[in-house]
Amino acid sequence: MINIAVLGYGTIGSGVVEVIDRNNSSIDGKTGDNIRVKHVLDLRDFPGDRVESILVHDFDIILNDPEVKIVVEVMGGVEPAYTFVKKCLLAGKSVCTSNKELVAAHGPELIKIAKDKSINFLFEASVGGAIPIIRPLCSSLTADRILEIKGILNGTTNYILTQMDVEGWDFDRALSKAQELGYAERNPEADIEGYDACRKIAILSSLAFGKSVNYEDIYTEGISKITATDIKYAGKMDCKIKLLASSENIDGKYYAMVAPFLVKSSHPLSGVSGVFNAIFVKGSEIDDVMFYGSGAGKLPTACAVVADVVDAARHLNENIQTIWSEEGLELTGSENATRRFFVRVFGKRSECENRIKEEFGAVDFIEIPEDTDGFGFVTPALAEKSFDAHLANIPNVSGRIRFE
Repeated sequence: MINIAVLGYGTIGSGVVEVIDRNNSSIDGKTGDNIRVKHVLDLRDFPGDRVESILVHDFDIILNDPEVKIVVEVMGGVEPAYTFVKKCLLAGKSVCTSNKELVAAHGPELIKIAKDKSINFLFEASVGGAIPIIRPLCSSLTADRILEIKGILNGTTNYILTQMDVEGWDFDRALSKAQELGYAERNPEADIEGYDACRKIAILSSLAFGKSVNYEDIYTEGISKITATDIKYAGKMDCKIKLLASSENIDGKYYAMVAPFLVKSSHPLSGVSGVFNAIFVKGSEIDDVMFYGSGAGKLPTACAVVADVVDAARHLNENIQTIWSEEGLELTGSENATRRFFVRVFGKRSECENRIKEEFGAVDFIEIPEDTDGFGFVTPALAEKSFDAHLANIPNVSGRIRFE
């Protein structure tokens, strides 16, 4: 029998217990041993709940229990999760987590402790929910040199943008519905401003390139400024607007960004709707590989956590190698990246068309019936720094979105 403890009995924690209870025989068969939840840590009480008899409020009970071999951390946030996880690893207990904030902030340190102790720190569920992406990066794709990772890494923002496109809703209405359905938190800032996706692409980039990418160094822009009119313009251009997180290795220079992009309808990412996520990995030999699936939700994420528990149980006292050096990876500023831009302007096209052409050269002007107060145009490809300099000379700009 292998005893585990669960830190946090919220949405994901209760899902972990539910998955283990429901699929116990299958999980035991794949593990080769019986997985038993011995303790659940939470500050709250759950009278009448299945975990009432195993609920503890004191972390030290778990830390000092020699029978607990694997700890599941699903508390969220950096503290006290970091303190608890580090203590568990130092005590010789493997840890499985879905906490992307913790992994992004302290991943390499915790991986090193686990390696030194011949145990494991596993975090498949920290990126992409149920989508298996961490294991492929650490094992299946190790023979290749990763050149690019790009994808939709946040189900909440993808749901909002999908509703704005399909239902014609404005941003506030789509956000409200996402909150009603439990896809968005009461304070949705981490999702809608891109911070969640930023931490996830930092984790993936660190694993792909082998050195630590600091999420604070990644240019991050959310979707809160996207309007229903932007969605209409996107349709006119046969595009969808998606919040993309990406990192690239271009001739030894590394770029990373999170921002809304216009994605052509012919691109596979344009068809990823609702709370689904999709991740493209481009290698020097394999070209493109796409991972697709549910990127959020109680049970899909819990299944990914339990899969890590099974892996940890199979490798008790044996470290599964994860290449993620504590050495930092220097990112090249996004201002040097080259791409096309869509720009919206208030006012009549005739009044500023010449100025726009003077600044950007050959542009494509776009007008839609829904925008009675302005128009749009698409620039040729140019560096972001150059684009910003020219855009500063255009009056009454109301917004801009990058092209994928």
